[in-house]
Amino acid sequence: MQLSSFNQVSSFKSAGKLITGHGAAQQLQLYVQSLGMQRPLIVTDSGVVASGTLDMITEQLTALKVSYEVFDQVTPEPEVEIVEMCTRAFNAGKHDSVIAVGGGSAMDIAKCVAVYAHYEGPLEALFGENKVDQRTIPLIAMPTTAGTGSEVTNIAILSDKAQQMKKGIVSDCLLPDVAIVAPELTLSCPRSVTAASGVDALVHAVEAYLSNFATPITDALAVKAMNLIVHALPKAFANPNNLQAREDMATGSLLAGLAFGNAGVGAVHALAYPLGGRYHLAHGVTNALLLPFVMEWNKLACVERFRGIAVAFDEPVAGLSDDAVAQAVIQRMHKLCADVEIPSGLRSFDIPESDIPELAAEAIKVERLLRNNPRVLTLADVEAIYHAAY
Repeated sequence: MQLSSFNQVSSFKSAGKLITGHGAAQQLQLYVQSLGMQRPLIVTDSGVVASGTLDMITEQLTALKVSYEVFDQVTPEPEVEIVEMCTRAFNAGKHDSVIAVGGGSAMDIAKCVAVYAHYEGPLEALFGENKVDQRTIPLIAMPTTAGTGSEVTNIAILSDKAQQMKKGIVSDCLLPDVAIVAPELTLSCPRSVTAASGVDALVHAVEAYLSNFATPITDALAVKAMNLIVHALPKAFANPNNLQAREDMATGSLLAGLAFGNAGVGAVHALAYPLGGRYHLAHGVTNALLLPFVMEWNKLACVERFRGIAVAFDEPVAGLSDDAVAQAVIQRMHKLCADVEIPSGLRSFDIPESDIPELAAEAIKVERLLRNNPRVLTLADVEAIYHAAY
């Protein structure tokens, strides 16, 4: 029997220190010094380098006379091999610390390297929950998207090319020492990434709010995150230079990361994993494709919770039944995705409908996430959701 959150003892996890707000990027030098970083490896991607965003980081390190190198070969939806490459670069350069600058992919690779570089066994041995028991390498995370919330979570997700599946390393050792969430770092984020990562952050907040393991603390974080994101995302998408919208998105993503990093996410993410692993679709896009349909399916188990989401969305709820409120919320999600030009339907990505049984068979194995979901799903249920989203 599932106990209510009021009968559970819960702990709250986050990065060791959070630095937020416009201008926060310039605080990096303080924490490089306090963590004793002498030879950090910067983990990023070529897009961040090309945009000039990385200059805000390297200028501070140069001023401190800190010797650094840049690993910029992180790819979207990164594969296990990228961790191996980055770890070789870390060890070959005799680095003593890691600074992640980028989206969720860069942060996940950096988190993996920080626990793997001094590990004696194979990377494969770290997949799963609590397989990592120590980290001696200092780690700072600086997101350039308002997105994944990876800067404050204890999980890193990698693609396993051979198995066409995404896998997670889950351990509190992955929590960065310092997370610096600065809206100025997101100004160069492309519109398509702004859209996909923004909806991803909203999914984090919604799933955390509906999770079996939600608490009053995660609820407060999730509600505020939803309120910020649903209003700021269209503005940031329409005008990428709108710094207030960027700041609201950065804060909303951070709050959502704190919420789901403690309450967990559910069936949306479980069903998204096979899509990302098999078809190499952006994580935020797959979440966006599935969220309204999973919400529709979950409604039976927690329809009264949708009223809280509606209030966060500033949807009028007076006089409406719980079911009507839930439907209004779901329609709002469809509209938001359309407004930021995320295609609707799996068919938009040329995914064969005949693949659905195989996708469902993979998704149902993601028990780590499905146990958080408010409605227990069978294999047939998962197939039905994929068909509805097709």
